[in-house]
Amino acid sequence: MDLRFARIVAVLAVALTSSMALGQTGLAQSRGADKAPHFVSLRSDEVNLRTGPGVTYPVEWIIKRRNMPVEVLTEFETWRKIRDFEGTEGWVHQSMLSPRRSMIVVGETRALRRTPEGNAPAVARIEPGVVGSLIECKDQWCRVEVAGFKGWMARAQIWGVYPNETIR
Repeated sequence: MDLRFARIVAVLAVALTSSMALGQTGLAQSRGADKAPHFVSLRSDEVNLRTGPGVTYPVEWIIKRRNMPVEVLTEFETWRKIRDFEGTEGWVHQSMLSPRRSMIVVGETRALRRTPEGNAPAVARIEPGVVGSLIECKDQWCRVEVAGFKGWMARAQIWGVYPNETIR
């Protein structure tokens, strides 16, 4: 009887610890200067995506795309739960993230335009999955830089910026 009680207590302790680590206890989560949700980019060529906020949680994915945009969904101490453009979610240490804004081309091959107009001349053709720097966004257009080429892309053709977000 005492052994069974001890096991139940141990299971409850683990569940409570896990719940607290994920901020599910109703207590306010620890926040730094950042506010979730927001976009950032990956700082390293190799970033471990964990199942929870800490090194004791297993690595579920390894992302190998420096500068790729990710969305920070929530924060816990020095850990950030992120989502990539394909919807994959996991936890990373804040040191693996950069505040630099980037974007990734989605869908099909897209035209990088000289001006923010659908009929403007193309500067380059950009393949889906290509990552570039986000320079500014206004209305339905974003100015980006990809492989040394600067131009405009329709906001709907890229991932890494919110629909009504202004970037200067």
